[in-house]
Amino acid sequence: MTDPPSNLARGYVAGLAAAATLSTTAVFIRHLTATYGIPALVLAFWRDVFVVLTLWPILVIARPSLLPVSRRDLAYLAAYGAVLAAFNALWTLSVAFNGAAVATVLAYCSAAFTALLGWWLLGERLDWGKLVAVALSLGGCVLVANALNPAAWRANPIGLLTGILSGLGYAGYSLMGRSASQRGLNPWTALLYTFGFAAIVLLVVNLLPGSVLPGAASRPGDLLWLRDALPGWVLLFLLAAGPTVAGFGLYNVSLSYLPSSVANLIVTLEPAFTAVIAYAFLGERLTAIQAVGSITILSAVVFLRLHQASTARRLARSYAGGS
Repeated sequence: MTDPPSNLARGYVAGLAAAATLSTTAVFIRHLTATYGIPALVLAFWRDVFVVLTLWPILVIARPSLLPVSRRDLAYLAAYGAVLAAFNALWTLSVAFNGAAVATVLAYCSAAFTALLGWWLLGERLDWGKLVAVALSLGGCVLVANALNPAAWRANPIGLLTGILSGLGYAGYSLMGRSASQRGLNPWTALLYTFGFAAIVLLVVNLLPGSVLPGAASRPGDLLWLRDALPGWVLLFLLAAGPTVAGFGLYNVSLSYLPSSVANLIVTLEPAFTAVIAYAFLGERLTAIQAVGSITILSAVVFLRLHQASTARRLARSYAGGS
């Protein structure tokens, strides 16, 4: 079944706003890791903590009815939070390894993962238009990541692998977000609980002895890595309270209106926004091939929107003719 045009419009608006908002997160992360040397998983932990500390009082004051959840939903949200923790960890590591612009693009190999897994697990449509959009999106990701050049894989294999795995994590987050909507969970309730559980998972990971994972705290004291660096704490709080809360919240709203594969394809516009911001503030520059890749990703989103609008009009005419 095709979504009503009003839902498509709301979903696209929320998805585009999410992409624009989330595009600033990689720049924040890149600045924090480069300036303060904060371990990636320590940064990811505090980011999740500050999201909860920002969103919880807002909901207490404005929408207290959104806070209670059933025991059944709580178990689901705990699993959802674990998936988010894995995505946040891989994403933050990818930014540290690859830079803001390339890391953002690599995360959007999730478009193919989400389309295929959404069709398999959630019964979402996988028509020719969506397959073309996925192919364009993946082609753009390959160009931006310079993945056609074997030297890129030899020079930074861990970075590229981490980036691709972050895409798989993003796909998992998208699928669980769509499923949460189907369970009747409010997008902002889901956001609060998933980031809360993700913070707990990342705390445990950072406290594991022996630095089991790259980017984790080597000792418990490293959780306070920034110590008296007030500007660093302010930036970390702004990262969480601003683009993370708004970006992920809007993305969850988009998932409540659209199939996970469509919502994920829309936010593949994020790399284009991030590339411009990274150029302006971090001096990161895309090559001509990477610029072509960004345009290809943009084309995928535009094509998908036109295809869906055409399909919705055709179905509306058929319903009108049959009534």
